[in-house]
Amino acid sequence: MAEEPKKGDAVGSGVGGREAEEEQVVNPWEVTAKDGGKIDYDKLIEKFGCQRLEESLVRRVERLTGRPAHVFLRRGVFFAHRDFNEILDVYERGEKFYLYTGRGPSSEALHFGHLVPFMFTKYLQDAFKVPLVIQLTDDEKCMWKNLTVEESKRLARENAKDIIACGFDITRTFIFSDFNYVGGAFYENMVKVAKCVTFNKVVGIFGFTNEDHIGKISFPPVQAVPSFPSSFPHLFSGKDNLRCLIPCAIDQDPYFRMTRDVAPRIGYQKPALIESSFFPALQGETGKMSASDPNSAIYVTDSSKGIKNKVNRYAFSGGQDSIENHRKYGANLEVDIPVKYLGFFLEDDAELDHIRKEYGAGRMLTGEVKKRLIEVLSELVERHQRARAAVTDEMVDAFMAARPLPHMFS
Repeated sequence: MAEEPKKGDAVGSGVGGREAEEEQVVNPWEVTAKDGGKIDYDKLIEKFGCQRLEESLVRRVERLTGRPAHVFLRRGVFFAHRDFNEILDVYERGEKFYLYTGRGPSSEALHFGHLVPFMFTKYLQDAFKVPLVIQLTDDEKCMWKNLTVEESKRLARENAKDIIACGFDITRTFIFSDFNYVGGAFYENMVKVAKCVTFNKVVGIFGFTNEDHIGKISFPPVQAVPSFPSSFPHLFSGKDNLRCLIPCAIDQDPYFRMTRDVAPRIGYQKPALIESSFFPALQGETGKMSASDPNSAIYVTDSSKGIKNKVNRYAFSGGQDSIENHRKYGANLEVDIPVKYLGFFLEDDAELDHIRKEYGAGRMLTGEVKKRLIEVLSELVERHQRARAAVTDEMVDAFMAARPLPHMFS
């Protein structure tokens, strides 16, 4: 049965389009908070019709996998879901599922916001021991970013090296670019999806206008069909009822709401989703990380010196304007970017709690918090750069070869 739109999902604004200009806009190509403020995630959950990820599900993941929940789970970075409980039901019955995530390769290097879904997907693959497909939407970026086909394909391979450097298991992972893979059963599924989505519907969901070329309007089925195992006959032949779990940021939800609406109508299972909040820009949660402003984000190509400079100069602080006032009033942790970044990447819960308590009370200064963040980020980037340097073109070819995965479910 098709999913009913939630209240507020009028066709004119849909899942990802604009309502009134003053409302927040969240879709795969634009994220804008109301009146320059913060994204209201409770309102997003209500509007999109997904569910909040409850603590009971986090505890259940720990019980089923026999390992601690990832820091992104236990601290609420991944905060919303669609049918994640059903995926856990499947796993508890001794059955399997597969993971699907992706990347739109529009830049040479990834920043930490790009890494978040891959770091979490790596944890899911290791914890549940399941196969993974990673889509590189080089065709999408060619159309949206006005890149040439050749440049889009080149960036896809460069981004694949960063993704491989996250440590994915080659015996359980298939990476593909749309330009190289789309065809056959994958394209058949695209046509099945496209026939079920009217022009009015796609405009309502994605907010397309009369000025958008038809390539954009025809793209959503491309991102939809990796949700269906029959799109990968070399991997999942005869496993058409295999469930799919998609870890992604919540701005990708419009694609998969459309997919979940269509899936039962063409005889397929609905994909499940587990969705993250947005990684904030250095300048604050009202800012947006932008490739045109390299100082808005920490990139995996940054040097330790560059990271130190960016954090010290650009990371928005919730500390007071003088040491005297800071000691008296403490830091505003709600707006402090160094604390928020540590919430993503500092593994030690006790240390993070200590920093929040001391900094919030004014006993710890901004410089001390930034110093700790610089250490954490520098270590992560150095580790990633070592792993990235070890990725050869032959390794990329091996991950992107359409082949059976020998240890897919073992």
